[in-house]
Formats: sequence, C-alpha cells, structure tokens
Amino acid sequence: MDFRAILMGLAFAAMWSSAFTSARIIVLEAPPMMALALRFLISGLIGVGIAAALGQSWRLTRAQWRATLLFGLCQNALYLGLNFIAMQRVEASVAAIIASTMPLLVALAGWLIFRDRLRPLAIGGLFAGVLGVAIIMGARIQGGVDVLGLVLCGLGVLALTFATLSVRGASSGGNLLMIVGLQMFVGAGFLAIPALAFESWEVTLNTRLVLAFLYTCLVPGLAATWVWFLLVNRIGAVRAATFHFLNPFLGVLIAALLLNEGLGLFDMIGVVVIMAGILAVQLAKQKPAA
Repeated sequence: MDFRAILMGLAFAAMWSSAFTSARIIVLEAPPMMALALRFLISGLIGVGIAAALGQSWRLTRAQWRATLLFGLCQNALYLGLNFIAMQRVEASVAAIIASTMPLLVALAGWLIFRDRLRPLAIGGLFAGVLGVAIIMGARIQGGVDVLGLVLCGLGVLALTFATLSVRGASSGGNLLMIVGLQMFVGAGFLAIPALAFESWEVTLNTRLVLAFLYTCLVPGLAATWVWFLLVNRIGAVRAATFHFLNPFLGVLIAALLLNEGLGLFDMIGVVVIMAGILAVQLAKQKPAA
C-alpha cells in the first residue's frame, strides 16, 4: 500500500465518520427524507456536471448500471434514509458505532452465505466486534436510548452491507465520478416518494442547518464516495476496507467535539474492541507478501 493510498484511506475515513454529526444537525432542523432527497439531487447534479466536463460518459456497462442502481438504492435510499430517520431519536455517535460494524457484517455474510473460509484471526475479529457492540449497546439501553432508533440503524447497516458487496461492479470500467453522481440520483428518486407522501416541509432555517447541509452534500455525499471508488480501484476492496477500523473512533470523536455528546467508559471500551475486531478481520483477508 503506497503513501497516496494511505492518505486517501485516511481522508475517506474522516469524511465518512463526519457524516453522522452533520446528519444529526440536519434532522433536528428539517424533515429527514426530504432533506436527504434534496441533498442527493444537489450532489448528483454537481457530480454529473463535473464528470461531463471531464469527458466522462453516462453510457455505462450493464454491470456498472446494475451496481449503480443497487448502490444508490441500498446505500443512499435505505442505509442513509433509515439513519437520518433514526438520528431524530438517537445520538450521532450511536449511529456511527452501528454503521461502523459494516466490515464485520460483510465478512460474516461471506462466511455464512458464500462459504468463504475465514482464518482464526478473522473469526476472533468477528467475535470481538460483536462483543464491542454488546458492551456499548448494553450500557446505552440501560441509559434509556431509543430502541426504535437502534433498530432503524441496524436495518440501515444491513442495507449498507449489501451495497458494499455490490461496489466492485461499479468501481471498474472508468467513469467513476459519473457513477457517483448517477447513484445520487437513484437515492433522490427513491426517497422523494415517501418524503412527499409522509413528511411536511417544516424547516428551522438557520446558519447551522445551511452549513451542515452544504457540508453533507459536498464532503460525505460526493467527495467521500468518489475517494472510496478510487481507493478500491487502486488497492482493491479488501485492503481499502481496512480503513473502516478507524470509523468507530472518528465517528464518536467528531460527535463529541462538535455536538458535545457524552462519552462513557463503556463507550470507549466498546469502540476500542470494535476497532480491534474490524482490523483483525481485514488483516486476516490480506494475502501475505510473496
């Protein structure tokens, strides 16, 4: 893994982790699905516009279209939609911790569904991840966290897991920025229907909301997805996923710094255990150098 790939991975982890804090700000001031659909529309227009200016084409391969539709539906509409709704009820740090278990769920799906063989280190990492989540959620539930919010976050991370399994088809064949923009449109389209049907447009317009919305559109929404696809193309999905081990720590840290969310002893212990589990699973997947 070269130095440029390391910088890309660190940048992706920071951008991805910060999304929960900006989303928490947005959903406390605006209807979640409407705000998210608008975010995807803006991000998609920017992404497709820049991609077209760079000469990229929307004439994708069949595999790219399939992966783009699946990624747009599962990551944008389902995962982020459920998380935006959930964060009206739970703190950003809770959503970040649950979402950060995605690499563990991907490994577990490979083991149970695709019959992938796991090394002992990976199996230990899976058990560590489960233990870390249990430590945090046990303490949070005793502290009165909203259970429905936890369930929505859990369903969201399952959708994210499926989206991650489909990313390989979207990250090959070029036109990466165009693909990023198009999958934003997919998310906007799927979310607009329930938003118009069930939400009322009640917005508390202030500087905090505007800045959080713009940041979410440009950084986690557009830049992080583009960097992720570039990183996967550069070093492969397995090595790229190693950087996810930073997400629990960064997600909790950013929420604590910007939203003053409380950090208990069990939170920190659980975060460390989850990070260790994710890292163990990803290191176990990597082939030793010849």
